[in-house]
Amino acid sequence: MRRLATATVLALGFATVPLLSQLPDVQRHLDAAREAAGNDHVLLFDRICAEAERIAAPRPPRTARRGPRPTPPRESWYAEPVQVFDNLYYVGMTDYSAWAVTTSDGIILIDAIFDYSVEDEVIDGLTTMGFDPADIKYVVVSHAHLDHAGGAKLLQERYGSQVVMGAADWDLLDERNPAWKPKRDIVATDGQRLSLGDTTVTLYLTPGHTEGTISTLVPVRDGGRSHLAAAWGGTAFNFGPDRERLQMYTDSAERFRDIVEEAGADVLIANHTNFDGSKTKIPALATRQPGGPHPYVVGTDTVARYVTVAHECAQAALAGL
Repeated sequence: MRRLATATVLALGFATVPLLSQLPDVQRHLDAAREAAGNDHVLLFDRICAEAERIAAPRPPRTARRGPRPTPPRESWYAEPVQVFDNLYYVGMTDYSAWAVTTSDGIILIDAIFDYSVEDEVIDGLTTMGFDPADIKYVVVSHAHLDHAGGAKLLQERYGSQVVMGAADWDLLDERNPAWKPKRDIVATDGQRLSLGDTTVTLYLTPGHTEGTISTLVPVRDGGRSHLAAAWGGTAFNFGPDRERLQMYTDSAERFRDIVEEAGADVLIANHTNFDGSKTKIPALATRQPGGPHPYVVGTDTVARYVTVAHECAQAALAGL
């Protein structure tokens, strides 16, 4: 059955990109991305290598959204909080992630999801797991889009949590001035070590998805064993045929892959549950036997291959231009 499942994934799981693949340089990068994806990162490959084709193909401009987004029904997005490591908790939604890093002196939150969901997921989630949400000292926002930054203002105003974003993303929010914008707080710097109590996370500026995107390394523990989690801060190509942005993206991905390999990161976490396999890994935690393999500990090669997929798909899009 395992062989059948693998064959099905390989036959059906990968997106096809017929227009771009007619170009030899594009095909070379698509092949490299497909090889890097293996069976571990199929959904990532499908999403962003398909976007590479759309970037190169002409399309009409998008109509600007008018008015506030409607709030979806709670049953369509709510997820229970889960302890993933000794010091790392999942407090996100079914599709959008938020990660709480617990330390000896408070909590570092990575991403604040939507303004409508932060109360139920982050605040109530931490309370359910036995923590005081008032102990959220830092909110690291991977990038300044509503699905990751929307809840930061509430946490800032209610608890005094300090919000950390890249300078370009603070500028982006100032330009757009959404109702959920937090006040300008900490401006992240490349390689910044953010320490709280017994824990230090390291922030890297990896522009591309937005110009202020932050990727993060987080030390985690599992029953006395130490691991290092890597979070790639922005994944999709949410821009049109912009050569400068694509070059920025691919350079960032190449650099962060090198950082992952040098640091020996062996755990992958993402800000969307499809990309890091959380939709299967979180249920697997519930049936894990004491001392058994941890579903999130995938090894440095697998983490590096994840970022390689992002890099090669961006290279394919560049070649297609």
